[in-house]
Amino acid sequence: MTTKYFRESLEAARRVGTPIICIRTTDPASAMNQYEATFSSPEKLAARPIMRFDYLSGVTGRNPKGAAEAKRNFDKTQNVEDVLIKAQNMVEKSILYFLNPQRIWEQPPVSQGIWNLRDSFKATHRVLVLITTIGATLPPEIVNDVLIFDEPLPSTDELKGLLSEAVASYKASIPEATITYPQPAEEAKIMDALIGLPAFTSDQVLAMSMNDTGVDAQRLWERKKTAVEQTPGLSVWRGGDTFADVGGCIGIKHFLSAMLKGKEAPRLIVFVDEIEKALAGTGTDLSGIKSEITGCILSWLQDHEADGITLIGPPGTAKSAICKAAGSTAGIPTVACDIAAMQSGIVGSTGERLRSALAIIDAISQGRSLWIATCNSIVNLPPELRRRFPSTFFFDLPSEEERDLIWEIYMTKWGLTGQRPDDAGWTGAEIKECCRKSYRLGISLLESGKFIVPVSVSAKDQIDRLRKEASGKFLDAGKPGIYEFVEQPPAKRRKFANS
Repeated sequence: MTTKYFRESLEAARRVGTPIICIRTTDPASAMNQYEATFSSPEKLAARPIMRFDYLSGVTGRNPKGAAEAKRNFDKTQNVEDVLIKAQNMVEKSILYFLNPQRIWEQPPVSQGIWNLRDSFKATHRVLVLITTIGATLPPEIVNDVLIFDEPLPSTDELKGLLSEAVASYKASIPEATITYPQPAEEAKIMDALIGLPAFTSDQVLAMSMNDTGVDAQRLWERKKTAVEQTPGLSVWRGGDTFADVGGCIGIKHFLSAMLKGKEAPRLIVFVDEIEKALAGTGTDLSGIKSEITGCILSWLQDHEADGITLIGPPGTAKSAICKAAGSTAGIPTVACDIAAMQSGIVGSTGERLRSALAIIDAISQGRSLWIATCNSIVNLPPELRRRFPSTFFFDLPSEEERDLIWEIYMTKWGLTGQRPDDAGWTGAEIKECCRKSYRLGISLLESGKFIVPVSVSAKDQIDRLRKEASGKFLDAGKPGIYEFVEQPPAKRRKFANS
C-alpha cells in the first residue's frame, strides 16, 4: 500500500462515517497526522474536538476544542474502562485516538467497551481511532466491527523529501558547510540505506549521519542495521565473505549467481537457519503458535511471490556459509530471520512480532526478497512449506578436490604451512576448525587434526540415511544436475607432501 492509497482509504472511511478504525503503524504520531490530513481544510479539522488517550496521560486534547471536551467529559479519568464508558458522552463529531490498545483489548471489559461505541458513534459522526503496532490482531469479539489500515513505511520519494529537508536544515544551522543535495549515484546509496525505516527514524539517522560535506551512507547503513535489529528475531549479517571464500559448491553457486544477476533480481537475502527445528510441531503443537507461524509465513510468501530455496545436508557442509555469502556477492543485505526468537508467551504477541518482521523485510526488499532456508533433514518440514521453497539443493560431504580448495582458503587466511592431516570424510567446517586451532594454539596442522572427530564418523548412519533420502530427488550443490548417491568403498588415507 502506498502512502497516497493509505490516505485515500482513510479519507473514504471518514467520509462514510466509519465509527471505529484501527491504524497499524510504526509511528503513532505519523498515523494521527495522516488521519487528520484527510480533512479538506484546517477550518473543518479545527471544528472537530480531537483527543487522544494513553495509559500515562489519560485523555488530552489535540486541538482547542479537544482540550475543552477532554476537561468537560474526561477530567482526571485514567482507567481504560471508564474512558470507554465516558466516550459515550462525547459531543458529536468528536475524534478520540486510543494508543496501544493491543496491550489490553483481549480483556472482556475493554473489547466490550470498544464494541459498545459502534452504533452510537455511527449515528453521531464520532470516531474511535485505535493506534496499534504493525501486525497487531484484533480480538474476535470486535474483528468484524473495526476497519483496519496498515500505514506503509515511507516510499523512496518521501525519503528524498526527508533528505532534502535534512540537507537544508543542516545548511541553515551551519552556513559555512559545503553540504549540498547528493548526486544521483550517492542519492541511490542513501535511499537504499533508508528504505524500510519509519519516517521519524529516517529523519533521526539522517541528522546523525551528516557532516559538513555530505551524508555518510556507510554510517547510515550501520544505523539502519541497528534499527532493524530492534525487531525481535531479525539481525543483519555483517560479514563480508563472498562465494570466492567458500570452497566447492559449484552447483548452488551457479544457480544463485544467475538469480542474483537475472531479471527482477532480489534486493534482500532472508536467511532462515535450521528451519525444520524452528517449525517443528506445526499441526501438533497444542498452543497453536507453530501453526500460526507456519501459516503466516506461507501466506506472506505466496502473497508477495517471494522466491524460496532450501539447502539440505549434514552439519558443516557450507549451507550457512553459502547463504551469508550470497548477499555480499550480490552487494545486497542479508537479514537473518530467527523464528524461535519471535516466539512469546503473551497471547497473540508471536504473530504480531512475525508480521512486524515481515513488514520490515518487505520494505527493505521493496517487494523482491530471496528466502534461503537451511535444514539438516527435510522429513519434518510441512509439505506446504516445501512447496514455497521449490528449489532444494543437497550438500554432501566435500569431495577430495573440494577439500583441497577449502584447505587452501583457510591456510591462506591464517598464514599456515606444513603437512595437513588425513581429511577423509571431513566437512568444510572441520577443515576450518583445524586451521583455526592450529593458528590460535600455535601447533601444527597435524597436531590440530588430532582434536577433530569428523561428523562422517560420529554420525555416519544419519549421513548415509540422509544421502539415500536425497538421491534422485534434489539438486546437487556440488555440481550441476540432480544429486545421485553412489555407495563408495571406505576412503583411503591420503598422503600429503609438506607444503
